[in-house]
Amino acid sequence: MSPLPQPIPQNDSPSITPSTRLRGARWRRSSRSTGMNNCVETAGLGTGLLAVRDSKNTAGPALLFSSTAWTSFLTLVQQRQDR
Repeated sequence: MSPLPQPIPQNDSPSITPSTRLRGARWRRSSRSTGMNNCVETAGLGTGLLAVRDSKNTAGPALLFSSTAWTSFLTLVQQRQDR
């Protein structure tokens, strides 16, 4: 895998990079995806970062999240679903 083009900023905000620069990333599609490609794909980068991209635009941008930021996001989504 090639080096990441951008580091995660110190404030734990996601950064953006072209998906095509993440060579060797193994993308996984959401288990809730339909056949219409209306979902996101994720790839663990082995550096403590997770890449997220739109399955309809696989050559487009990918958001890079730290594991802490991604876990916080998923926790918030789950809390909102439980309401």
